[in-house]
Amino acid sequence: MTIAYEKQSQAQPMATHEVFNQPPPLAEYNLFGQDAPLREGVSREGAGWAQPSLTELGAWAGTSAAIELGFEANNNPPVLHTHDRLGHRLDEVTFHPAWHRLMETAVKYGIHAGPWRDPRPGAHVARAAAMYLVSQVESGHGCPISMTYAGIPVIRRQPEVAALWEARLTSLDYNPALQPAGGKGSALCGMALTEKQGGSDVRANTTRARLLSTEAGGPGREYEITGHKWFCSAPMCDLFLVLAQAPAGLSCFALPRLLPDGSRNRFFIQRLKDKLGNRSNASSEVEFDGAWAMLIGEEGRGIATIIEMVNFTRLDCILGSAALMRQGLAQASHHAAHRQTFGRLLLDQPLMQNVLADLAIEAEAALVLGLRLAAACDKTASLHEANFKRLGTAIGKYWVTKRTPAFSAEALECLGGNGYVEESIMPRLYREAPLNSVWEGSGNVNCLDVLRAIRKEPESLEAFFAEVAPAAQVEARLGAAVVRLKAVLNEREGLEFRARRTVEEMAVVLQAALLVQHSPAAVADAFCASRLAGDWGHAFGTLPARLDFKAIVERARPKVEA
Repeated sequence: MTIAYEKQSQAQPMATHEVFNQPPPLAEYNLFGQDAPLREGVSREGAGWAQPSLTELGAWAGTSAAIELGFEANNNPPVLHTHDRLGHRLDEVTFHPAWHRLMETAVKYGIHAGPWRDPRPGAHVARAAAMYLVSQVESGHGCPISMTYAGIPVIRRQPEVAALWEARLTSLDYNPALQPAGGKGSALCGMALTEKQGGSDVRANTTRARLLSTEAGGPGREYEITGHKWFCSAPMCDLFLVLAQAPAGLSCFALPRLLPDGSRNRFFIQRLKDKLGNRSNASSEVEFDGAWAMLIGEEGRGIATIIEMVNFTRLDCILGSAALMRQGLAQASHHAAHRQTFGRLLLDQPLMQNVLADLAIEAEAALVLGLRLAAACDKTASLHEANFKRLGTAIGKYWVTKRTPAFSAEALECLGGNGYVEESIMPRLYREAPLNSVWEGSGNVNCLDVLRAIRKEPESLEAFFAEVAPAAQVEARLGAAVVRLKAVLNEREGLEFRARRTVEEMAVVLQAALLVQHSPAAVADAFCASRLAGDWGHAFGTLPARLDFKAIVERARPKVEA
């Protein structure tokens, strides 16, 4: 027996099984080139000129190397260093090289500042498409990119601040070093608004601002900021927009990490948040202990000053959620196109077709809405567009971000057990899915914002109904839904209790109108039949059987063959 065993051990090891019926990796494909709704939307909304750049970015985003960067950045989260070995304050955050590579790419393509550098027609749409592409690779690095994009128009409100910072914030060079603004050609912008006792209720902030001059306070003046911020986004940025209580009330300030002379501002990072998802990004608690800052706008007008930033970041919440949907759908449909079960491909199984088609129309509706709102950012000289953007952004922020967790769970399930392991990317998408609903105002905050806009700015509601009217005239189910919605809005009694239901109905009506006008008949029909006419269950995959599932799925899935 011993001799026989020794002879066997010298032979080639026996193959216990071969790997088959597994899909090839979803890699080496162009995320822009294989996304028909995205390509169509970019052209339709006035950014056709950006297709070469988006094609190049889409090709990079689909490479194995780019996909690996996303995994590495999340597997190696940032590390806070509060002190050096001798006890001196550092307050610095170090990141894995993968994070820096992702940031470098996003800045290179101007996702942080493109529309402000080159405000040509369609610039916000082109930027939205690029944000959508890189967010499919990795979501966390989008935070400082989004903050900078949204912060620039606020900084422009104050000439003294813009003169110091705008050229750096719009640079296409990425420099993560902590250097004084005068010796650094580029910069990124973060924000610190919320406090532990207030959350979304920023009027409850206790952080104080003290005027440093004996002259009267006012725009561009220097102040000293003291207080604590419960969430400070991207604390490694160079400049921050901060809300603090000045003598005349809550005000907006520009607060740099380093002072003009190169010394460190009194900006102290207390800890990094241990978050459910968004692991690659540093979210922090910070304290300001007499930190130097400059007032933007008038004292007491902090919310009015910073609201433009919030509206742009809310748009990015919509785009980021749409990107999570798209990546989940791409993974699920790719798996189904190459996996056989019970004698045929999953893609050909009727029930799986129903699930994938249901996911596909949800994803397309989210993207079409996001691009339409980005187009409104390009046309704010139009009163209709400005009013539509005001209401539409809050509606979209509520609904698209709310749909993403359920969507991500269903897409994960399409891969079965394979979808539950980290290598599939699906768990990362699932952990990321709730974030955009929380960030920049929870669901309730956005719903109440919609009601506030309707009450105080009735022209925004007029713009909303003007937007959906053309499609409602040709699609009976949409026309009936608009009639119902108007009746709901006219019944003001208990409207706040019904705010979520009302905003949901507004979102679905708006998405349906956009799909009817711009998407193939199969997609629009499926959406109207299920979301408007009620021929739908309570889970994805419950569309009516008469629909053209194959056409919907084929439009949506990336074509990467074995």
